[in-house]
This record gives sequence, structure tokens and C-alpha cells, in this order.
Amino acid sequence: MTNKQARDQGVKSAFCGSWVALLGRGDKPTDAIRDYCSFLSQALATQGVQLVCDQVSWHLEGSFKAFSGLWHQTARWAGRRVLLQYTALSWSRRGFPFRVLVSLAVLKIRGARCAIVFHDTQGYGGARKIDHVRNAVQCWIMRQAYRLAEKSIFAIPVENATWLPKSAAKAAFIAIGANLPDLSSVRGEASSHRARSKTVAVFSLTGGDSLIKEVREIGQTLHQVSKNHENLNLLLLGRNSQEAEKAMKKALERTTVTLEVLGIVTPSEIALRLSSSDVLLFVRGAVTGARSSALAGVACGLPIVGYRGRDTTFPITEAGVELVEYGNLQALGLALNRVLTDDRHRQELRSRSSQTYQRYYCWVKIAGDYLAVLGHA
Repeated sequence: MTNKQARDQGVKSAFCGSWVALLGRGDKPTDAIRDYCSFLSQALATQGVQLVCDQVSWHLEGSFKAFSGLWHQTARWAGRRVLLQYTALSWSRRGFPFRVLVSLAVLKIRGARCAIVFHDTQGYGGARKIDHVRNAVQCWIMRQAYRLAEKSIFAIPVENATWLPKSAAKAAFIAIGANLPDLSSVRGEASSHRARSKTVAVFSLTGGDSLIKEVREIGQTLHQVSKNHENLNLLLLGRNSQEAEKAMKKALERTTVTLEVLGIVTPSEIALRLSSSDVLLFVRGAVTGARSSALAGVACGLPIVGYRGRDTTFPITEAGVELVEYGNLQALGLALNRVLTDDRHRQELRSRSSQTYQRYYCWVKIAGDYLAVLGHA
């Protein structure tokens, strides 16, 4: 073997000993996908696998320059494990993510062992004609991505991804985790931080037109519940919480509910404040295992009151959840009131959330599942 061959073989071996998480456009002001990859990297490191993040910066450089850079960068990626992270908006501006197929084609030509991680597991909904077209295009692209990739990882049970072929042998379910650090360091502080009055936490709100709808639902629910609880706190934190403050104050008029708005804070502060609360109220659509903002409540051992939907399936249903039909605000208020009133029931729900987190959603478990599906580096 020549020196050059030995050197190339050494480079290839080094690459095969580590994995790459390949991302598209990031989100602002927080990037849940990058945070996910960061926590997964830390967990995999304890199993002897290095995971590094890379990005196809098509949104900054333009598609041609970004893919040209990917082509040159992957010249020595033969045999290297790549975890391509998929959401429709990380690979497109308007939800037509053809760029993900280009990236997969480059990786396949270069001989990388590509697994695609589907954070979006269904096409986007909507009643307009363009929404139906977008949904059909997204489902088609996801099917092609599934065919191109060596493995496909889903945040929901595989059978719930209705666009998959019937024999989806390359697909596997791996639960996503809450983007929070190990909670053992904050549990004692959280107990001392817990207020005597009951605290309802809302972690992250949807922006745009959905913000007002969610604020209205939270306000109406707390109007109903506050009739039975004189001292009730509402804690808003995370994305769009500061943007919602003015509307939320108006929605809580003529109630005794006190409002605290934290905005975007560190993961450690999120863990502390959620663990110090009594219940997580979740109205950002249905509670599913693909919602990291809902999983934060599970990780912090909270009861979760929210809506159920078609993707509300095992294992999120094992957690301490009280779920009602989507949009039924009266039932939502009754469920929240029960959790706040019945101390024994609330503790049972807390225990279920903590146990479910340890069994399915903690990062050590998730890293082990990745190694079981993909094999060790």
C-alpha cells in the first residue's frame, strides 16, 4: 500500500468513526433541531460515538453555492454515517422542500451511509388549494427521501406515517427528547422554588395568526378554572411568550390570575421553572411525541392538559396526560380544574410523566436506540 493509499484509508477510517448531523436552514430565535442534535451528540458521546453538526446553508449562500460546497465537502465521506435532519421549512422557504432530495442525492453519490430523521412526519394541513398542493408535494418528497436514504427515523410510531409504503422495512421509530439538560441538578431547587399557589405553565406559543387563537384558548380556559381557584398563576415562557404578553393580559381581565412572562431563557432555567410548576397547559395543536415543547413537560415530571389528535399515540399516552377533543374549551377547562384541585391525582400524573421520561424520552435511552437501529460507528 502506498503512503497516499494509507493516508486516504486513515482519513476514511476516522470519518467512519464519527457521525454527522446535517442540517438545512436554522430557525430563529431558537433552533429546536440544532438543540436536538446538540443533546443527542452529548448522549452519543457517552456511548463512544462522536456526532458533529454540519449545515447546507442554502438560505445564506444560495442553492448552487451551497450544494457545490456540499459536493466538495463530502468527497471523503464514503462509509460515513450522516443523519440528515428533515423539516419542510429547513429545506425550503414556503414548504416545498426539493432541496432535501438534492442533498440526499449528493450523499448517495459520495457513498455516505445516510439516515434521514423526520421531525416533520406529515405534510402540512390547510383548507386552501395551495395548501392541498403543498401537502401532496411534501408527501411525495418524503416518500422519495425514504427511498434514497439507507434508514429513516421517525418521531412517531411508523404506522402513523400514512404516506410510507406498506412494507417500510427501512423505517424505525425513535422518540425525540426534550431539549433540556439532566434534571437531577435542578430537582432540589425546583422543590424549594415551588409556590404555595398553583402555577399553570405554558411553554412556547405558535407565532403568526395562530398566536391570537392560542392566547384566546388559554384565556378562556383560565377564566373557567379561576372561578374555583383564587390564587392562580400563569407562567408564559419560551418562543413568542413575550409577543403574547399584551394580548394575554387582556384575555385575563376580570380574573384573579397573575401573569408572569419570562420570554426565551436558558434550558436550565426552563427546566427549573417548569419543574416548579403544577401543570403544563398545551394548546399548540395536539399533544404528540413529536412536540418537543410538550415533551419538556414530560421531562420535568408535569401533568399535561391539552388536545388529542391522530398522532397522540404510544408512548406519549403513557405519560401523565389529560387530553380532550381538539377545540373543546369547556372540556379543557374541566380537565385543568381537575388536575389543579385533586392533589392525589396530580401527583399520580407527575409520577407517570417522570416514569415515561425515563423509559422512553431520556437522552441515554434515545442514544441507545440510535445505536440499535444504525449500529455502532
